[in-house]
Amino acid sequence: MILEIILIFIGFILWMCSDYIFHDPLKNFSKTSIPLLKNSFNIVRMSPVEIFQFVRNGAIKYQKSYQHSFFGCFFVYNIIRAKDAEKILSSSKLLKKGRAYQYLYPFLKTGLLTSEGAKWHQRRRMLTPAFHFNILKEFCEIFREESEKLVQQLKPLTGKEIDIIPISTQFTLNTVCESAMGIKLSDLGNDGKTYRNNIYEIGSLLVSRMTKPWLFNDFAYRLFGSKKMLDKVLKPIHEFTQSIISKRRIDFIIKRSINNKQPIQETDDENIYLRSKKKRVAMMDTLLQAQSEGLIDDEGIIEETDTFTFEGHDTTSAGMTFTLLLLAHHQEIQEKIFQEIQEVADGRDDLTTDDLNKMNYMERALKESLRVYPPVPYISRTFTEDFEHDGALYPKGSFVQIMIYDIHRDPEYFPDPEKFDPDRFLPENCINRHNYAFVAFSAGMRNCIGQRFAMLELKIMLAHVIKNFKVLPVTKREELVFKADLVLRTVDPVRMKFELRK
Repeated sequence: MILEIILIFIGFILWMCSDYIFHDPLKNFSKTSIPLLKNSFNIVRMSPVEIFQFVRNGAIKYQKSYQHSFFGCFFVYNIIRAKDAEKILSSSKLLKKGRAYQYLYPFLKTGLLTSEGAKWHQRRRMLTPAFHFNILKEFCEIFREESEKLVQQLKPLTGKEIDIIPISTQFTLNTVCESAMGIKLSDLGNDGKTYRNNIYEIGSLLVSRMTKPWLFNDFAYRLFGSKKMLDKVLKPIHEFTQSIISKRRIDFIIKRSINNKQPIQETDDENIYLRSKKKRVAMMDTLLQAQSEGLIDDEGIIEETDTFTFEGHDTTSAGMTFTLLLLAHHQEIQEKIFQEIQEVADGRDDLTTDDLNKMNYMERALKESLRVYPPVPYISRTFTEDFEHDGALYPKGSFVQIMIYDIHRDPEYFPDPEKFDPDRFLPENCINRHNYAFVAFSAGMRNCIGQRFAMLELKIMLAHVIKNFKVLPVTKREELVFKADLVLRTVDPVRMKFELRK
């Protein structure tokens, strides 16, 4: 206890001397209508499970967007209503991510997720064409191949209780590596298991740092925190993404040589040469081409590879996990999706994007799953200018958190919010709904660049799984215990059964 008090005091002094200056946004607005939730150092002692529930309790208590006082030193504006989220997310000025994202720098540095200003604008413009609809159509073949492998992986497990989480993370990592990165994991000689496991470790380490004020300062974190442990976890992660870059760079050079009709050196691997002719355009190619034009350097390619490998598999994996869980508990909805697949596909396995666009009920079910269990439960911003809202002035440098998990549970727009009902997304039920009531992929200028990629991947996966299996429940929804993390995670495995359809 004495040591903890000493560390808190030291951390407070270090933090106050850093480049961050605390503001009380209510000092000039004592009659504001925004409620204030106070806490002292209680959050320091909370587990990730308690932290997740602590924020939920604030939303339940006030039923409106509210302020949160951390350690009596600084304030965070927690948004849980669509009208408040719109004012932030629709702004072309409030684009800077919250301070918590800085703790991701050792992992992702300043890639598209964490960068700001001119760098973010330039990277966004550079990478947007890599997710053009025509390129996504080419990815359908990869998604089909990986979905067929998933079906073959599940067949020997028929009738057994299985934890779907490791299966979903392996599936999504395979797909993002082969589509966006242009590399098969088998060509790297591993299945990415170490990478996937270490991602979980990073989440735990970063949440621990975010809740301990004496570790906010980088010097204090190196001195008192888990910096060495974080570095140890990050080493194999960065080695994994470096191997992706190196492998794709070889293919890119060969491909460019072919296009330019340049001779290939005798030292080049003939097999790689032959395979490269069949390579599809990947996001990685966009980065490598940009580098050849002097628009990005090696460090930039590393940043974006780390960012997209992580974001492209971890969030989609969560979406896949909870969609299958919800369908397991709602056999009637699962059966409607099966019937729709049968009608549209008419026995074919090679589903096209046109086929998928006709599967309206499946899309509504996916959106409803993302509403109930959004893979990214919250995002944050730092105000880059003074911001006034509901009678309170938030000075430049103040924080705001958009609580997607709670916005999606607003009973004004989603009556009986815990109920899983795909018909919420029927056109007639959406027409009068607030545009920011459903923000599973964020919204505005900093919305998720890969949202169409993710939806296409989930649709093809679901079409293959539901066509071949009935998904049966094991883990009950009321048994799910969530914890604070980089994405929506449960403490325990999410179990279900797969039964072959006759």
